[in-house]
Amino acid sequence: MSADPAQRSDDEELPLSPSETLAHNSAMRVAGATRDGRDPEARTQRALASIVLGFELIVVVLIGLSIFGLALLEPRELGLWIAGGLALACLLGLGFMRMGRIGIAIGWLVHLLMLATAIIMPMALVVGVIFTALWVYCMVKGAQIDRQRAAWLAAQ
Repeated sequence: MSADPAQRSDDEELPLSPSETLAHNSAMRVAGATRDGRDPEARTQRALASIVLGFELIVVVLIGLSIFGLALLEPRELGLWIAGGLALACLLGLGFMRMGRIGIAIGWLVHLLMLATAIIMPMALVVGVIFTALWVYCMVKGAQIDRQRAAWLAAQ
């Protein structure tokens, strides 16, 4: 390997420091990748879905606290129960994301329920539409990336 980075060929990999290797391997495990990095399944799509559901988990709890704080339902605690149920659905979706398509199906259900909270608090519709649009974009782009990666691996 050449010491000059400009002289480096495209076939040579950059050496990673131990901390970079640890971070890379951790990110790959979270996304559900195999040890050799070759995986025909929809790993990118599920990794993106996990990111969206993780952020949505925080927002769901905040919407529930808003419903509780504004006393939009009677009894007030019903807002907390709704938030808890949606948060549990998000956690289930995150948990099942590595096991196949069921995590994505739960994610679609979470987004439908998130949009349904607009019946109680109309401003939740704005947040629900934003997260649903982000979810749809991640589903489409993730599937596209996975198809391209599978084609590239097949060509290797």
